[in-house]
Formats: sequence, C-alpha cells, structure tokens
Amino acid sequence: MMDAEQERIDAYLRRVTAGLRGMPTEQVREIAAELRSHINDKLILSDQVGADEDGPDKSDATGATKTKRTAAVESVLAKLGEPAKLAAMYLSEELQTRAVATRSPRVVLHALFRWASLSFAGFFALLGSACGYFLALALVCCALLKPVHPATAGLWVYPDGADLHAYSLRMGFSSPPAGGRELLGLWMVPVGLVAGGLVFLLTVQFGLWCVGQWRARRIART
Repeated sequence: MMDAEQERIDAYLRRVTAGLRGMPTEQVREIAAELRSHINDKLILSDQVGADEDGPDKSDATGATKTKRTAAVESVLAKLGEPAKLAAMYLSEELQTRAVATRSPRVVLHALFRWASLSFAGFFALLGSACGYFLALALVCCALLKPVHPATAGLWVYPDGADLHAYSLRMGFSSPPAGGRELLGLWMVPVGLVAGGLVFLLTVQFGLWCVGQWRARRIART
C-alpha cells in the first residue's frame, strides 16, 4: 500500500478514536484494530475484483494503478461513514452493553441521556425515568422527614373546588393546606420507604427496557 493511502487510512482512524473519549484505552485499540482489518480486507477484495476485470494485460500505467488504489481507499472509507458518526455508534453500543451488563442506575441514565440527544423516543424515555427517580426520592424523603415534622409532613388530601379533592406529598417545611388532612400518620415512614424503594426498582427496570428497545432499533437498522 502506498504511503499516501496508508496515511489517509491512519487519519480516518485517528478521527474515529478521537471521538471515543471516555472508553477504556484497550477497547479503543481493539476498535481501531478491527476497523483497520476491515478496511484492509475490503481493499484486498477490491484488488482481486480489479485484477479479474483487467485480465492478464500488464500494460496499465503506474499512475493509473495508483489512482485506482486511491479511489478504492476512498470508497471503503466512504462506506464506513463519517468518523464522528462511526465513533458515536461505537459509544452508543458500548453504553448499551454496559447498562445491560451492570444494571447500574447511573449507567442506565447515562445511556438514556445519550439516546435523548439522538431522538425524541430517547427524550421521552429519559423523561419517564427522571419522573420515576424523582417520585422515589420524594417518597423516601417524606418518610424520613415524617418524624422530624410529624404535624406537617406526609400524604395530604384537601378540597380543590366543588366535590373535588387534591393530594399532596409534603415534606413538612410549610403549613399544611387549608382544610386538609394527613392520611397515613406515622405509617408514612414504612409506607414511604417501601413505596420509594419499589418505585426506584421499577424505574431501573423501565430504563433497562428502554435501553433494550434502543439497542433493538439500532440492530434492526444495521
């Protein structure tokens, strides 16, 4: 392979690996090696096809051979796509795999943030997860604050217009709503802790399901 063609491939791979910041170094090296092997395999196949088409005639000028080889390199790189988009695909795949493997809420949220930056479906998945985590945190905080503010913290119901009632989960830092009453008393402590834990676990499962849907969509498009 000519030096100019090799430099073109090296420059492409450098741009891809530059977009993989945050991934383990060894994994980045494996991706670069995999891409280089893929590019070389495609170029070898292109050379074989070109030789079959040219036949036994050896009269091709060196310049024409160089032009064909350069065109083949550009064609292979073009089919791979823009380096930034290719790097983004690898990052998404790595996040999806890590989220499913670790089941860590932090990693799942990170994956959903990335999906949200790419599509409306990802945005709504992230919004649903954020609401779930917020509700879980509110329930646990209310349960923990109930002994501190026994008269004002808890789950309250109060009149909201004719024959209507509204519910409010209050931390106890402000006065209770006019005409309202607290429903659970000190039962708010165990109920809030158990409910908060369940909502948290359900939200994690929802996030994992969303990551699985994203992964399935990506595989279906490839």
